Amino acid sequence: MYQLIKKLLFRLDPEVAHEYTISSLKMANNRFGKNYLNMLYKFNDVRLHNTVWGIDFPNPVGLGAGFDKNAEVYKSLSAIGFGFVEVGTLTPVGQLGNEKPRLFRLVTDQAVINRMGFNNIGAEEAVKHLVDYKQASIPIGINIGKNKLTVNENAFHDYIKCLDILYPYGDYFVINISSPNTPNLRNLQESENLRQLLQEIYKNTNELEMNGAIKKPILLKVAPDMEKEQMNEILQVAISQGISGIIATNTTLSRAGLRSKSFTTEMGGLSGKPLANRSTKWIREIYHQVGQQVPIIAVGGIFTGEDAYEKIRAGASLVQVYTGMIYQGPGIVKSINKRLLELMDKDGFTNIRQVIGIDSKK
Repeated sequence: MYQLIKKLLFRLDPEVAHEYTISSLKMANNRFGKNYLNMLYKFNDVRLHNTVWGIDFPNPVGLGAGFDKNAEVYKSLSAIGFGFVEVGTLTPVGQLGNEKPRLFRLVTDQAVINRMGFNNIGAEEAVKHLVDYKQASIPIGINIGKNKLTVNENAFHDYIKCLDILYPYGDYFVINISSPNTPNLRNLQESENLRQLLQEIYKNTNELEMNGAIKKPILLKVAPDMEKEQMNEILQVAISQGISGIIATNTTLSRAGLRSKSFTTEMGGLSGKPLANRSTKWIREIYHQVGQQVPIIAVGGIFTGEDAYEKIRAGASLVQVYTGMIYQGPGIVKSINKRLLELMDKDGFTNIRQVIGIDSKK
């Protein structure tokens, strides 16, 4: 059925198609709609359960940030079978993002280029959608960023304000300083900038917890476009400041190997299959460096159970899809989870936890 829907959606501008999809999921956010989605897509097996940061994930396949930017449809998405959903990126003040067109399908490469620019309704408006986030029955992460007009020297104020507003309403939080679509944002990954940012963030969360807030894991999402030395510096700083986890990786600025030549000069972050190997390489490297200290969430080019299995074997505790769902449809979650079990059976594993980092330990 999705192949028919896909033909219709792919005739539309990508951003318009996304808006139609969000509208459809809103319509399904009721008992009948969610039961119907459960019947079609949900798949549970205790062998896929994992507990990370003290949070129970019913399966390792989550939805990455950028799809449910305004936290409008995560309940419907939970009915599709995701093990967790990450909403956002949310900024303190709502903003329109970059000029359109800003989203492009590269069908030949099964990829997407986006330069959305953190378009969202703002943290305070998003709270209206998140007040009953526990009803989703799966973990909900919140990805936060800075507003475009906020200079880097004051960026920590934006992240702190987001946490002040949103801290009661998510199971974990992601510090997004790796998007290529907000000017100079990636400069916050430089070691001293990152140290200062995380110090301010943890000073704030400690105060929130002293005033009665429940402690939440704070994760850092990193970019794929850096040298090994820079990544190691980022990891060292992040660990020294107490980061709970790493998400690897954000979209890439590289256009190496693209067959869709007309898009090679299109600005923005590239996601999808061309990012798969680069992402897996970084997961292995990060796992070697800090995998015994902090869990890793893998994102980048996951379309199949084999893709997810490779990243878990490389060191990921959890994985996220986004572009894969655009091309494969909502059945991708069930398909990946079923294939994971087949691959686990073949290799003699009885729980997904046994697979984590198995290749990197050799």
